[in-house]
Amino acid sequence: MARVKRSLTAHKKRRKILKAAKGFFLSRSRLLRTAMEAVDHAMAYAYRDRRVRKRDFRKLWITRISAAARMNDITYSRLIDGMHKAGVEIDRKMLSELAVHDPRGFSEIAAIAKGERTA
Repeated sequence: MARVKRSLTAHKKRRKILKAAKGFFLSRSRLLRTAMEAVDHAMAYAYRDRRVRKRDFRKLWITRISAAARMNDITYSRLIDGMHKAGVEIDRKMLSELAVHDPRGFSEIAAIAKGERTA
């Protein structure tokens, strides 16, 4: 069986790792072993944080809605419950956008949720 010389493959592999580590601090971007370690950690964090981002945004939306709801004399939970009962189907992302950019429109939704108006 013929001997396999790995120079081309090995160089490609190393180049790929070092390219991924570009911009990392000190030896993490230059030395293969530390670069591999850094890239592995970076990939793990990226994978995890793609999921965490969704949680963080939902938390932000809920905080914004809650603040706007309290300005309209209603709690967040009563607002959401009132919206469900009134049949208003707006997700939290759009509701928070309304709270930030269109306070008058949000207060109308709050009035519907309170039961002061019908949908």
